[in-house]
Amino acid sequence: MEKLFKNEYIMAPMKLGYCHEKDGKVNERHLEFYSKRAKYLGAIISEPFYIDAGLRENPFQLGIDNDDKIEGIARIAELAHREGAKFIAHVNHPGRMANPNIPGNYFWSASAIACENGGAMPQAMDKEMMKNAIEKFVQASIRAQKAGADFIELQFGYGYLLSQFLSPQTNLREDEYGGSFENRLRFPLEVLKAIQSSVSIPIIARVSATDFHPNGLVLEEAILLAKRLEQEGVVAIHVTAGSACSAPAWFYQHLFTQKGKTWELAYKIKEQISIPVIFHGRINSLQDIRFLKENYGAEYFSIGRALVADELFVGKILGIEKDTIRPCLACSEGCLGGVRAGKGLGCVVNPRVNTGLRDISPAAKVKKIAVVGGGLAGMEAAIQLARKGHQVTLFEKNKLGGQFLLAYLPPKKESLHEIIDYYKEELTRRNVVVRFEEATREMLEKDSYDEVVMATGAQPVVPNIQGLQHYHWAEILEKPEIIQGKKVLILGGGLIGVELASYLLDYQNQIIIVEMMDEIARGLEMIERNMTLAKFKNAGVQIYLKHKVVEVVGHTVVLENENKERVFIENIDEIVVSIGMKPYRPFEVSTSMHVIGDAAQVAKAQDAIYAAYKLALEL
Repeated sequence: MEKLFKNEYIMAPMKLGYCHEKDGKVNERHLEFYSKRAKYLGAIISEPFYIDAGLRENPFQLGIDNDDKIEGIARIAELAHREGAKFIAHVNHPGRMANPNIPGNYFWSASAIACENGGAMPQAMDKEMMKNAIEKFVQASIRAQKAGADFIELQFGYGYLLSQFLSPQTNLREDEYGGSFENRLRFPLEVLKAIQSSVSIPIIARVSATDFHPNGLVLEEAILLAKRLEQEGVVAIHVTAGSACSAPAWFYQHLFTQKGKTWELAYKIKEQISIPVIFHGRINSLQDIRFLKENYGAEYFSIGRALVADELFVGKILGIEKDTIRPCLACSEGCLGGVRAGKGLGCVVNPRVNTGLRDISPAAKVKKIAVVGGGLAGMEAAIQLARKGHQVTLFEKNKLGGQFLLAYLPPKKESLHEIIDYYKEELTRRNVVVRFEEATREMLEKDSYDEVVMATGAQPVVPNIQGLQHYHWAEILEKPEIIQGKKVLILGGGLIGVELASYLLDYQNQIIIVEMMDEIARGLEMIERNMTLAKFKNAGVQIYLKHKVVEVVGHTVVLENENKERVFIENIDEIVVSIGMKPYRPFEVSTSMHVIGDAAQVAKAQDAIYAAYKLALEL
């Protein structure tokens, strides 16, 4: 079979959220993002275009609803074509999944069933609405072709409009568009055929192999769908899984999902059809590519966040670029989190995404630099300073990784360790001298360093509570088995406290969380937050909001609320303190000193890595 693209690597559609003033037009941020990643790709799939201004998922989403968008989209097509890559325009109608927080949005679906995670109640579509939606799809596809798109990708999955007709969970119609699978398929096929009759470029279909919902689309029907789409002239099936409404963790391929499950489902579809299947879902290493080729005969790979974490990912997979792959952690913190926060897509591990920071270039003058602290900020600084040609020594008194060594220990967060492995490999490759000893002012001044980078991290804040003598903090993540089958009170319901609670639940403990604010899990990434809170609810975790601990008397902990009313919690076996961290800077030096990461201000991993990279640019 003739190859669709120059190679098998395709950029997956990813919402960037980069538009200016909600205008829906391509700008320099889009072009920079795509151009940095186009070089080694077989094809680029655009972010999902909205086909009507009233159907946006994000206020800063790209549009294809009007002819004034064509020129900008053509610029993305052109940069892809310059690198020999094809450009695929992803067109989609969200139906009931249009964002209810965007003024002017409207909500249509197969039936009047709202999205489970806070969507607006949609109108059940009549035939006039269907005709309107088909025309929107057609006009968007015509514009895509005019802009130079080589393919249209049509979204049949992920819980969007066409999927809302396909799924028995969301399609309760009793007319010719509901009931049997053939009837539920009728409207999606009408959309497909209308597009095919209006443009000359081929169609790729994106399909969810399962909705991961008891009443949703299942694999057997996804196979029937793929077979029918093949009959109708679709040239490839791009297989995903889940729905943004009923299974968002699968929709975003979050680290809480089972890696490889989507590949297994794609293979079962591949066995039943002869057109190419595009494999998708947390493909972020050379080992993943080899596994898919050897076990599933995969021909095409949809790469999303791995290209965010490392824009040269495919070049490294192909062996053209020799650097270590900077790993995607599947955490959704910087990418999804950035888009939802209105900042646009960023990345925890890649400080150049959506920040305007330039690439590292050789230093005009080589310096002797000491980096104190081997956490994320310290290792990032050491590596980037070494890339500039400086002579770098990294001091770490314990183990490389700092407090991030605790971050991967909570349930289902093992992938977070990959960034530590990456840094260790790069430190060796960049010939950074690592000294496993505690640096002192005298040592650094004696060795005459030109610059000192202080990246010593943070220490836990210990509250002044009467009677509080014996307690744990996040170090319990390293030895949770010592707290098993006990009644545990966790003081603090922020990010770390909630992760500690989740971990200790797995050791048959009864958990009580006390938080001074009016909510817990502040700052926790959305999917992890929702899944963790659901776990707490199922396990009967007691949560006291707007309370503080004022005294500990033996095994009784005394709480007080904002009205000075007291609550006595008895028979507490263990107390875990997690009320925050404070910067730790053990000494100053007379040499030029720069403080980064938590040692400067306690923040998130993304902030620490960004600060380290930015400093390296400046030194």
